[in-house]
Amino acid sequence: MTSHAYVPTHPVFCTIVPPHLLEHLAASTNPAVAAVARRTLVADAMNRTSRVLSLPGAAAAVAPTEPARPRRTVYDAQGGTELPGVEVRGEGQEATGDATVNRAYAGLGATFDLFLKAFERDSIDGAGLPLLATVHYDRNYGNAFWNGEQMVFGDGDDEIFLDFTLPVDVIGHELAHGFTQYTANLEYFSQSGALNESVSDVFGSLVKQYTLGQSAQDADWLIGEGLFHPNVEGTALRSMKAPGTAYDDDVLGKDPQPGHMDDYVRTSRDNGGVHINSGIPNHAFYLAATELGGKAWERAGQIWYDVMTGGVLTPETRFSEFAAATVAAAKARYGDGEEIQAVLKAWAAVGVPTD
Repeated sequence: MTSHAYVPTHPVFCTIVPPHLLEHLAASTNPAVAAVARRTLVADAMNRTSRVLSLPGAAAAVAPTEPARPRRTVYDAQGGTELPGVEVRGEGQEATGDATVNRAYAGLGATFDLFLKAFERDSIDGAGLPLLATVHYDRNYGNAFWNGEQMVFGDGDDEIFLDFTLPVDVIGHELAHGFTQYTANLEYFSQSGALNESVSDVFGSLVKQYTLGQSAQDADWLIGEGLFHPNVEGTALRSMKAPGTAYDDDVLGKDPQPGHMDDYVRTSRDNGGVHINSGIPNHAFYLAATELGGKAWERAGQIWYDVMTGGVLTPETRFSEFAAATVAAAKARYGDGEEIQAVLKAWAAVGVPTD
């Protein structure tokens, strides 16, 4: 398939923690929890409407003659909101005394490695884009985001959320929004937005599985496992294996994700439920990957990658169109074998038609 890059026509600001969860926390009877959630919501609203400025090195790309290699820079916002902050670790430099900086650096590298070694893609844009990250953003900021140019991590409040660099799949998830930005540019609203979120969960999970050397059967298929404080009744932000079961907590509420079109949530919140309804295509990928077995990035991941880079999607792509594209991609790469059957079976199981 031929790779096509799209120029974004809408603001790019994608967070790992959905607004509906933060809104729930903002209504908490715990004043400290509510205050942090409200502060995070305000910061996210401001970032969502602000214009992204070019960051140092953001537009540079590796020359075609150079071997593919990561080009990472980690900055420290030092509790402020000015981006990118103070440079604290560049490519090839020794680890610092700050574990958060080192985790961000390693997570950027893990994501680069997956795209290069599994898909022969040089960074998230396919042309050696430098990977930039800012840590220690704001005070007790309860989120991580991709703003169209770089990654940004909060430290959490140590009551609900821990440091956002702890789960490597959070790093992979946010960088995958950049991958989507440079390929299909799926509009961040309704079904196309849910697909945007799902693609980030898929590749975020693949980064984690690749890093740990896990098979599809061995993986936990959780997004953000280890992000919650131990006192929270929940294992992660989302579960691709069992959408709707990631958390059930007095303060957080219950995970609202559906895993089937029968339970599709129609809402005006969360950009039309982009973080909620992503559970449906997430579960389809999980089913396809576990049906095929082995390493999830080798066949199921390759099919999803081919769809994203094949130039067949539009920014307004809906679930059924995406599903049909995965069937076509499976056939194009593998013929009429078990791959196409696994993909057809997966989408049928979540109630999404493929024709």
